[in-house]
Amino acid sequence: MLSFRTTGYNGYAVKYSPFFDSRLACAASSNFGLVGNGRLYILSLTPSGIICEKHFDTQDSLFDVCFSESHSNQLLVASGDGSIKLFDTTVDQFPVLQYKEHTREVFSLSWNLVDKGLFASSSWDGAVKVFNPDANQRASIATLPVGACTYSCAWQPSSPSIISSVASDGLCRIFDLRSPPPGNEIIKTRVSQMEVLTQDWNKYRPELLATAGVDRVVRTWDLRNPAVPVTELQGHGYAVRRVAWSPHWPDVVLSASYDMSVRVWSDGSNGAVGVGAGVGGAPAGQGRLLGVMDRHTEFCAGVDWCLFGGEGWAASTGWDEMVWVWDVGSVMGSR
Repeated sequence: MLSFRTTGYNGYAVKYSPFFDSRLACAASSNFGLVGNGRLYILSLTPSGIICEKHFDTQDSLFDVCFSESHSNQLLVASGDGSIKLFDTTVDQFPVLQYKEHTREVFSLSWNLVDKGLFASSSWDGAVKVFNPDANQRASIATLPVGACTYSCAWQPSSPSIISSVASDGLCRIFDLRSPPPGNEIIKTRVSQMEVLTQDWNKYRPELLATAGVDRVVRTWDLRNPAVPVTELQGHGYAVRRVAWSPHWPDVVLSASYDMSVRVWSDGSNGAVGVGAGVGGAPAGQGRLLGVMDRHTEFCAGVDWCLFGGEGWAASTGWDEMVWVWDVGSVMGSR
């Protein structure tokens, strides 16, 4: 395992670059994000460990980070003052663009993997917004009303127009930008009786979504039949802050929790692409815990997979001011 300390700043999100297997970004906040500054770390994995290539300081807390899919040196951060800042690692100190439409904390960012000129943001103000930075526009091109504190938004990986969101009302909403507003909400389904903090789309099965939150359960959903979960994964002791499907194994999902652990799960589909347990209303699948990474000593808030190299490298960050880079395969039991 490799580690880096974000001294004085508590980690909220960590992301691998989609262009370089040795580059990470970490969004962190002073005073646990309650008050004070934020800091964006650009980290490099080297033979001698993790080093900080550069950092950018911000006047308010940072809650998420997202690399551009079209410019290798650019990345976004989500700020507690309602702003979204676009930084370029070749430019010192200041963001190259800034968006200020949200009226409360921005908590999630997602870059479109198909139409790489678009990104989406979600906020505690109850809205998801879509932006096009390549058009040099400071205004959003679409606003999708959620109506509740929106903790996460995510583009469907194989679609240029479908966005999902989860919120404090326990609902998951799916929007299609091709439909005229307000009818662009095409699915609304309850995924928990409590606040939902995180979600992620399966990279191999475009109909499959994972959600988790305050009730501590990671659930997977086939959106062709969203009435019942495909799989329920139970084991965390506190709220689940982040989930992330593997880009290498179709049945494997990571979860980061306030119980200070990162857990590795199989959803029970045994990695069969296009075959989802529970599809068509069958009982929830027999998912299982594969392993636990328990190096964090405070709330674990962020986790992400590396797209490159050997299968299974991941990074996590948390309120203990630590970033860990680790091999998921080393903590997994027999598959």
